[in-house]
Amino acid sequence: YESTLIEKLHDENIIRQYATVIKSSNGDKKIPVVAGYGEAAWTDEEAAYTESDDSFGEITLGAHKLTSIIKVSEELLNDSVFDLEQYISKEFVRRMAAAEENAFINGTGTGRPSGILQTAETGKTTAAAAAITADEVIDLYHSLRSPYRKNAVFIANDSTVKAIRQLKDSNGMYLWQPGTLIGNRIISSAYMPEIGAGKKPILFGDISYYWIADRQGRTFQRLNELYAATGQVGFRTFQRVDGKLTLAETVKTLACKAS
Repeated sequence: YESTLIEKLHDENIIRQYATVIKSSNGDKKIPVVAGYGEAAWTDEEAAYTESDDSFGEITLGAHKLTSIIKVSEELLNDSVFDLEQYISKEFVRRMAAAEENAFINGTGTGRPSGILQTAETGKTTAAAAAITADEVIDLYHSLRSPYRKNAVFIANDSTVKAIRQLKDSNGMYLWQPGTLIGNRIISSAYMPEIGAGKKPILFGDISYYWIADRQGRTFQRLNELYAATGQVGFRTFQRVDGKLTLAETVKTLACKAS
């Protein structure tokens, strides 16, 4: 049952499909990150070497608890003519995957994972508060350093995707090609903000730099007594998970003008 849930979370959750997912058995997971690079210097013969050290930082992945309960009547349990276990599994998947994806994109890091939009750098700010242009999308694309573009994807709300599909370049050609935007895949997430003043409706980057740490496994429990007074049986599940973008420069956002 647990393995079915894990597989479906992977299928249903967009961010999980592109992120780096690790298992963490106990304690915080510390990830070393290169914060800055040194440089080589031209040096005269017998002259002293110029010191230039790399600098290192650290990101810590902890564990935030995500929970859900489903209540089912005793009559349904006894008389159901459909696969109730499959239904409960799918419903847990829907709830947990939705909460995860919202957090992986918008999470504040307090009591839940830190979302990509919290850490990603702004690549381009629009001239208008409630509209985007083709040139601004192109500027967003080029704001991401070329090494990261190879595996980069665009992520946007479906209403933003619709607006993007209507954009044309200076030659009157649509930026949108089937399934791609400027040669990179574009995917839709309901949890991305819509176009609006101060919002960040589009992100573009290599999502593999977003790390997700699953702490141990998911726990399931049948609650026979808790809801007995109302003739119901409860099923509860919880998981502990955290997520953070390890390098801010790997993802850029298109930010709408504040007002």
